[in-house]
Amino acid sequence: MSKSRATVRRLFAVPALAGLAAALLGGCGIRATEVPTDFGPAPSRVRCSLAEPEVTTQSTRAGVPVRVFLLCGSSLVAVDRSVRVPDGAADSARRALVAQGLLDELAESPSAAEKEAGYTTDVRGGMTVRGPGPRDPDDALRLSARPGSLTSYALAQLVCTFSDSAAAEGDGSVILGGPDSAPVRRYACTDEVRSRPGSAEPPSSPVADGG
Repeated sequence: MSKSRATVRRLFAVPALAGLAAALLGGCGIRATEVPTDFGPAPSRVRCSLAEPEVTTQSTRAGVPVRVFLLCGSSLVAVDRSVRVPDGAADSARRALVAQGLLDELAESPSAAEKEAGYTTDVRGGMTVRGPGPRDPDDALRLSARPGSLTSYALAQLVCTFSDSAAAEGDGSVILGGPDSAPVRRYACTDEVRSRPGSAEPPSSPVADGG
């Protein structure tokens, strides 16, 4: 065989082998590609999911275990926290102290792990809460800002957090008012509020004086 004829055979053999490999891959349901693909690194954390050691609380203070509702995606998600309440506090004072602790936790920036998982808060710092006024029901709470002035997200966070705690009666609702003498209202934390806090404000109803 001449040298030139052997060279020609080698030139035709390479494309033929490549075509055969492509056909075999195609027959197995695998699409051949000449461009390397890169789908990026695997996500380091599932959205709205925290590792077990981080779920307990971001606060290092010992206190009463509580849950606060943070925003994640388009819904509210409960996260464990703790608030400090002095021993021997009367029920009315205890309710206000728990409410203030919850409010402070909601206003605190989420931890680095929570931020990575997608958690945020719409509650701003500097707000305070106190017990009922002279004509309010015993379980009423008055904020330093009018509830109607809060964003729908912040109000949903407050209502669902308070109503799920010792700051309320535990029936899924909480009685809230502002700093002035305007009548308080009963706000409810519903499934719709928890799933769509941006578009579904907590439903409320008037409360008679003293109850």
